[in-house]
Amino acid sequence: MRRQDRPRAPGNPLRLWAVLDASALCRVAGSREVMREQLKHLAHLSAQPHVTMQVLPHDAGAHPGVSGQFTLLEFADTTDGSVVYLERFTSDLYLEKRSDVGRYSGMHAHLWAQALSPDGTRHFIKETIRAYTDPESCPDARALSLPSP
Repeated sequence: MRRQDRPRAPGNPLRLWAVLDASALCRVAGSREVMREQLKHLAHLSAQPHVTMQVLPHDAGAHPGVSGQFTLLEFADTTDGSVVYLERFTSDLYLEKRSDVGRYSGMHAHLWAQALSPDGTRHFIKETIRAYTDPESCPDARALSLPSP
């Protein structure tokens, strides 16, 4: 819960740049109502000036992030090197070697280049919320594979 507060910290909010796979937004986790609320939260968060959020669309095909999520941590103090954080089922891993960080930085650059723009992402999120609300109103509802209410 404390991690969720960091992007909203008054005075010094965390600078966040997230690239999300579209399938993560379209896969129902919980219920349609839960997904709608989660997406509304993402839409609100994506409008913050210190947050850049991009969705990697389905038609991006196979991409470097398909093997799993990763977090690239960069610090304000330049004497601290960047770190890659990998969260897995049974353990966490921090990669600090320059070569590892360089590979993941390259993967991140590749992902954001393929992803929708921040404005396009907000539009995608709003359309996905609409599809969860009324699948018939959204032309992409079949592509989203949303179950019938």
